[in-house]
Amino acid sequence: MRAALALAVLLAAVPAAAQEGLFLSEAEAPAAVFPDADRFERSEVEATPELRARVQERLDGVTPSLWEERYVVVRALRGERLLGRAFVVEEIGKHRPITFVVGLGPDGVVEDVAVMAYREAYGGEIRNGRFLVQYRGTRPESPLRTYREIKNVAGATLSVDAANRAVRKAQALAAALGEPPP
Repeated sequence: MRAALALAVLLAAVPAAAQEGLFLSEAEAPAAVFPDADRFERSEVEATPELRARVQERLDGVTPSLWEERYVVVRALRGERLLGRAFVVEEIGKHRPITFVVGLGPDGVVEDVAVMAYREAYGGEIRNGRFLVQYRGTRPESPLRTYREIKNVAGATLSVDAANRAVRKAQALAAALGEPPP
C-alpha cells in the first residue's frame, strides 16, 4: 500500500517537473527565430532609466516587467541582408520569470518567438510551436489579448499573458532603439 501511494505521489510530480527547463541557450536562441540567417551579430544594450522610459512610452498601457539590467539584441543576417533582430526578454509567469527570444523583422513585425527558459511548475505548453505560431506576423499596433487574438492554453493563462507582454516588450524595445543599421 505504501509503495502504491509513493508511486502515485511520484507520478503526480513528474508532469510538474517536466514543465521547467532550459530549452535554448543564448547562443542557440537567435537561430530558433531566424533559421534562414547565416550570421549573427550580438550586442548588449544597457537598460538605462532613459531607455526604460522610451520603452514604457511605446507600450500603450501594457505593463511588462522592466527589471532587466541589460538586453541581448542579436542582428540576424543572410549574406549582407538584415533579416531582423532577436531580442532576449524576460517576463514573470505566475511566480517566476520566463525567458523568451522574440525575432522581429526590420519593420517590427514578429518573425517568430521561442521560450528559452521556463521556470514554472505548470503551463510549459506555451513553448510548443502550436501556441507560439500565433505571434508570427504580429505588428506593433496589433492587439494581443488572451482569449481574443491569442488562444489560451488551459491552466496556463498567466504564462500566456507573460508571452503577450514579452512580445510587446520586444517590439517596444526595438522601436525605442530605432531602426537597425543596414
